[in-house]
Amino acid sequence: MNVTFVTANGERVTAEAAAGDCLLAVGQNADMPLEGTCEGQMACSTCHVIVAPEWFAKLPRASEDEEDMLDLAAGVTRTSRLSCQIVLTEVLDGLEVRIPGESRDMQRR
Repeated sequence: MNVTFVTANGERVTAEAAAGDCLLAVGQNADMPLEGTCEGQMACSTCHVIVAPEWFAKLPRASEDEEDMLDLAAGVTRTSRLSCQIVLTEVLDGLEVRIPGESRDMQRR
């Protein structure tokens, strides 16, 4: 299956993934600036992505904890999610997400 990341400058990067993969790990493997400081524990918002509107309804609803963490993220939109909370399924083959312009990866100084 494939996931397309759209960078802040509009570059489209397609990454291969498997059902059951976490979107955060797929993005990190594709060199996207998704820090994931808390390693998927939902204690930060450094893996924030903006899901393309046509894909947003195909995702499970965000938990209240995820919504709370998104309140701390820069550039949040109606279709924002934490990539650590998106587990890929066959239904999400072709998923497109945008990396917010405000994202920063503290590991890439």
